[in-house]
Amino acid sequence: MYYYRYKGANLVSLTPLDGFGPPIAPVTAGRLYAPVPGDAVLGRGSFRVGHPGQLLAPHGLEVLDASRLTETEADGPTRAAIAEGRLTAVNTGRPGWEELLAAAPTPGKRRVNLLAIGDVGSTLLTGLKLLGGDVISSIGICDLSDQITARWEFEMGQVALPWDYDALPEVKIVSPEHIFDCDVFVFVASKGIPPVGSQVKDVRMAQFEANASIVKHYAKMAREARFRGLWCAVSDPVDPLAKTAYLESNRDESGTWDSKGLRPEQIQGFGLGVMNARAAYYAKRDERFSSFLSEGRSFGPHGTGLFIANSVEHYDEALSQELTHLTVTANLKMRELGFKPYVAPALSSGALSLLLTLRGEWHCGSVFLDGIYMGVKNRFTPAGIETELLPHIPDALFGHIRDAAQHLKEIL
Repeated sequence: MYYYRYKGANLVSLTPLDGFGPPIAPVTAGRLYAPVPGDAVLGRGSFRVGHPGQLLAPHGLEVLDASRLTETEADGPTRAAIAEGRLTAVNTGRPGWEELLAAAPTPGKRRVNLLAIGDVGSTLLTGLKLLGGDVISSIGICDLSDQITARWEFEMGQVALPWDYDALPEVKIVSPEHIFDCDVFVFVASKGIPPVGSQVKDVRMAQFEANASIVKHYAKMAREARFRGLWCAVSDPVDPLAKTAYLESNRDESGTWDSKGLRPEQIQGFGLGVMNARAAYYAKRDERFSSFLSEGRSFGPHGTGLFIANSVEHYDEALSQELTHLTVTANLKMRELGFKPYVAPALSSGALSLLLTLRGEWHCGSVFLDGIYMGVKNRFTPAGIETELLPHIPDALFGHIRDAAQHLKEIL
């Protein structure tokens, strides 16, 4: 291994690096950064390293499966940094990557701003208000309708614990001009949701074109504001909208890519949480699927392309296919009952997953991987986003994960 001191940070590499000064002695404490090559657009920006092999294959789906990574020789200090969560891989192909060397997590509670307070937004807001007092300092709400924001500021202002009136985060109205004066931006805006009873089979994708135009507008605003917080895509279709935000924020006025917008790791899609919860719903009600509750996983987008594994340890293709079908079509069953399926998504994918994210805990969400936003188990750490590294993913299951990625690439 080769170690360097560069712009106040300690670097480590599997091979000698040019332009970083003379090598130094192995670094045994503190933050460590591993420069890795990668595409400026489709490569990951940065992430927490969980296996030496991820330094050789940092951007593809293989980072999810230790058995598919090349066994790489790494010295004791580097392996210790990996085990202790101190090693961050940084894509040097992306302009401005040096800024990450000086970045440091800021302590304290977060300011969260929600865009659009409709059915999903108001339910998500209620969840964050009731459960987020430990990690959220305030919740800003913004909507096209002043009447709606006035209503919810008034309602939420009257939700409080007796004699402990500061325990829950304050809710305040924010204007569009100040929507990015926050640490976490939550995109819940939506346009053209097919009504209950319509013949639209893929409700989520029917919303893509309309919602993408709204995302583009706010992506440009985030760029202009030099937003450095977390952008959360909750509206459907979650995963393509997350990528839309990433791509559009990094284009100048002429449409030329310049990498001056949101970094890929600044954006996460929040749609997998409810799919995982729906799978658990069925697993609790059918003994055949019970292994999912302790051994199962969910991968892929919020909708078509999703795949539910009944178990990663005792994988069963037929059971997984059946559980996946039940999960993907659960929203249609709610529509058959005559209701829009928004409460569970707003809470499981929205409020609960967002709170797990802010607490640095494992959750289901879409992170930038293989050039798309892929839903996986992940968490935010001081060293960056960490995706779960499983010891071995069965070939059949890994094939479904690849299919999900290909499906998302065909969309955007």
